[in-house]
Amino acid sequence: MAKDLLFEIGTEEIPARFMPGALAQLAENAAKAFTEARIGYGEIRTYGTPRRLALIVTSVAEMQADQVTRKKGPSAKVAFGPDGQPSKALEGFARSSGVAVADLVKEEEYLYAVLHETGKPVAGLLPGILEQLVDTQNFPKNMRWGDLDFKFVRPIHWLVALCGKEVVPLTIAGIAADNVSKGHRILGSDHVEIVDAADYKGKMAANFVVVDQDERRRMIREQVEAIALEQGGTATIDDELLEEVLYLVEYPTALCGRFEEKYLELPVEAIITPMREHQRYFPVFSKEGRLQPVFITVRNGGSEHIDNVRHGNERVLRARLADARFFFEEDRKTPLIDRVDKLKTIVFQEGLGTMYDKVQRLRNLSVLIGKMMGLDDNSLKEVDRAAELAKADLVTGMVCEFTELQGVMGREYAKLSGESAAVSEAVFEHYLPRFAGDILPQTQAGRAVAIADKIDNIVTTFSRGKIPTGSQDPYALRRQALGVVNIQIDGKLSLSTVHIIMAALDLVGIKDEQKRIQIVTAMNEFFKQRLNVKNVLGDAGVRHDVIEAVLGAGNNNVYQVWLRANAMMTAEGMTAMEKAVEAFTRAANLAKKSEADTSVLGVGESVEQVWQRAKTLASHEGISIDEAMIRFVSLSRKQDAEKIDETLFEVEAEKALFRAYQTARARIDELTAAHDYVGALQVVAEIAAPIDAFFAAVMVMVDDQAVRNNRLALLLAITSLTTGIVDLSKIVLPAKA
Repeated sequence: MAKDLLFEIGTEEIPARFMPGALAQLAENAAKAFTEARIGYGEIRTYGTPRRLALIVTSVAEMQADQVTRKKGPSAKVAFGPDGQPSKALEGFARSSGVAVADLVKEEEYLYAVLHETGKPVAGLLPGILEQLVDTQNFPKNMRWGDLDFKFVRPIHWLVALCGKEVVPLTIAGIAADNVSKGHRILGSDHVEIVDAADYKGKMAANFVVVDQDERRRMIREQVEAIALEQGGTATIDDELLEEVLYLVEYPTALCGRFEEKYLELPVEAIITPMREHQRYFPVFSKEGRLQPVFITVRNGGSEHIDNVRHGNERVLRARLADARFFFEEDRKTPLIDRVDKLKTIVFQEGLGTMYDKVQRLRNLSVLIGKMMGLDDNSLKEVDRAAELAKADLVTGMVCEFTELQGVMGREYAKLSGESAAVSEAVFEHYLPRFAGDILPQTQAGRAVAIADKIDNIVTTFSRGKIPTGSQDPYALRRQALGVVNIQIDGKLSLSTVHIIMAALDLVGIKDEQKRIQIVTAMNEFFKQRLNVKNVLGDAGVRHDVIEAVLGAGNNNVYQVWLRANAMMTAEGMTAMEKAVEAFTRAANLAKKSEADTSVLGVGESVEQVWQRAKTLASHEGISIDEAMIRFVSLSRKQDAEKIDETLFEVEAEKALFRAYQTARARIDELTAAHDYVGALQVVAEIAAPIDAFFAAVMVMVDDQAVRNNRLALLLAITSLTTGIVDLSKIVLPAKA
């Protein structure tokens, strides 16, 4: 008869941030362990509080499932001798497999041993499985205690292990499992006997422990919302803060406290930050959106002596707000611009100077990006001023005390110093996004400085060889690169990432050509990874093959890659793409045999060398880098066409294809310059019919070398039509019915 299993690991208080991952991991490992052990079960549930991790597995089978396996032996050719008797090899295989030679089975010229393993009683397997679950539980940090070699997140004080009503015999870290748990540290009993898994939640609740985290979360939210309503306002319940509070308490009781209204003179963030980040309080706002002199906190316990708890929390918050008020009043005595010089006392990175040096780079790079964005002179002055002030709040008392307020206080102090609204907002926005799901800069100055700041951080860190590997990313470079990508897409900014990287390398003073090439190449790939299937484009629902196709077609302009990918995913784009793939793939396969030179596009050159040539052309012609690259592509297509000799065409299909190519080339150059990628793809698709007609009428690889090379040159020119748009060879066509 199936029974329910309860396994509770009682510990000292576990850090709240470890708990969600620990519970998910426990459930995953349990499912894997029971499956691998061939033990049937119904449902797996995990529960957690600060002092315990609990696992309940329902309907655990009494017997392990039987298993039949096939073990491959020698081939029939060597299994028997000329006299038909078993060879030594066969006898040895049968003996090692534990079966008689006569019981071996022949299949497809090989002999197999069919092994039948009878399932064992589950009761004897459970101790090993539960020990394995504890051993495989990983945490960001572990502890050792006493003279034990054993490691766990916190010292283990008790174990409850019940299968049905029977205790599972096991000992971990010197603690023997039994059926006795512990209630709330203050309100509950130190000896809570559990009858079985069904008895667990009720017994713990009677001892002031709500073991179900979902139930605790609901209780906290409802209590906080109810108290806020009583105060005539609404509580801001941040999901991250709620999750942390959830794993700080076993029996939640929300309560309301107050602080003096004089502190409302502080910037709102200067009040909320000490509340939320330091004290885990929920702020309350009026219906009009004004912060109220009220906070809500959650106690780990009941309502007894609640006034004492309230007064204690009020006293702590009052002290923090008094500090904030002092720092704010002192900081505002000095204009923000006068603090920039003090940045010379803060080291940025080893070997890369001070924060003051970074600010000078930031100013130059931000203005360059502003020019690439097409900003006017007045806007560029705002960009420069915002970059100059961006890091000044790092030397203010408020930010030194409350580091979470960097950028926030910079904006406030910039306003108080008489800076414009655009400059003040950009000082704050340049840190955005600060975390996954955070807001993005919405002003042009903010976008320019934010991109410049993150690119500078990545370039300088890469220059020191600190490239993120695996899960290691101590400088959060992946998050910053993803921020750069999202800012460009959100702001519809057509910027050359490589151009910005090269400018940043110039500002850092890296002149060694080989090192520059390595950094540009590595960073270009680093940013492409932020666009791939596991990041921005994948999250937007773009097909895996389409992502590879647009990333493989060249062009490091993030926003244009985004536009191309989305163009491919439209109904019109899909139809055009699928129509072109088959014909273009055949053309591309033959074009590889062409001896034509394609050096205009930089084949054989590094990324930086190509872009240095584009930079030179842009400077000479007074155009943007992107326009220079478009011109390179257009020039390449033109040179491809010039290599084709019309006098060598022998049949009408060749001439028709060449005419179609010439018409398409002009239209594609025009459409890609206007970023109409769907239109360009539709033009590409129109070439499919002439290509099919060409292959039906022409043998490409003829003996006449001149004719053969001319036809290959035509195919090469045709395949270059998709350069900078999409690599059709990456597209996977749907299977035909």
